Amino acid sequence: MIETHELSRRAGSQREVSFTAAAPADLGIDVIGVPEGDPIQFDLRLEAVVEGVLVTGSASGRLVGECARCLVDVEDEFLADVQELYVYPESEAEPDEASRMEGDLIDLEPALRDQVVLALPFQPLCTDDCPGLCPECGVRLVEEPGHKHEDSSDPRWAALGGLLQNDQQDN
Repeated sequence: MIETHELSRRAGSQREVSFTAAAPADLGIDVIGVPEGDPIQFDLRLEAVVEGVLVTGSASGRLVGECARCLVDVEDEFLADVQELYVYPESEAEPDEASRMEGDLIDLEPALRDQVVLALPFQPLCTDDCPGLCPECGVRLVEEPGHKHEDSSDPRWAALGGLLQNDQQDN
């Protein structure tokens, strides 16, 4: 929550704030996200406008997840742009048009969640050319680049292979 009392509802008044806050729970998707409690750095400008307070700036922090191909741990950074209008409590704006202030307080979590989750990679990779895992045994192919298995037949064709053997015995 950010206190906006200093702006005193005078359109055109503004202030810049920088602070660090703990990341909320579930800020991410299944394979990558911001760990709960990790510090998120905010650099924001609060500007009073006729309808409320316009918040612009950025948020940055650490991402932790796993590679979608080889399942190794991945760590990265995010930088999310924040731009959101928070209308005064007595505003007649519809709830889906703008976020509403709670008295003189602004809750940044919904805007932060929207920006961070939308910016996350859908399938994070440890490297752009990650070869992944062997589909038969699960070995990380980056650690064993020449990894191969004996030429084995697909088990779905085993019944047909049995027919072929029966046909050869009859001849």
